[in-house]
Amino acid sequence: MEHMERFFKRMIRAAKLDADLYEEVEADKSAILQAAGVIILSSFAAGLGAITVAGFRGIITGTVAALVGWCVWAYIVYIVGTKVIPEPQTEADYGELLRTLGFASAPGIIRILGVIPGLLWPITLAATAWMIAAMVVAIRQALDYKSTFRAIGVCIIGWFIQVVFLILLFAIFGTPTQAV
Repeated sequence: MEHMERFFKRMIRAAKLDADLYEEVEADKSAILQAAGVIILSSFAAGLGAITVAGFRGIITGTVAALVGWCVWAYIVYIVGTKVIPEPQTEADYGELLRTLGFASAPGIIRILGVIPGLLWPITLAATAWMIAAMVVAIRQALDYKSTFRAIGVCIIGWFIQVVFLILLFAIFGTPTQAV
């Protein structure tokens, strides 16, 4: 029970954009399972929220799209942040970034409110903006950036590539309302 309480407290701190939380999970190698749990919960919330526009197929396709999008985003952020535009003091491994970015997905849990008719797109937009803000904090902390603007740039580049990837994916396999 103590582990669950710690997990939920960490999620709340992540959603509050607590920079100390991101430093904590960056250093805590055992937090990878918790980070994965946040990603899964956030992605499943996106899938459940999509039920209003895609029916029960939306649960599967929305969840898968959110998971795939997150994976693409995390990988691109790692490459861009550590290889393309690092700061001199940037030193991070993929695990550190995965843990911090995983917790930065905590605000995405509000996407479950998309089940309320008419709220899917406003909630998705709000969740996306909130997750981007959390990602900026996570990236800044994990990559030891002094510049928040650099973290914003890395985040936006990753987000843009993720969106393009998802558009291409949907063009090939169909939108969540057509897929499965």
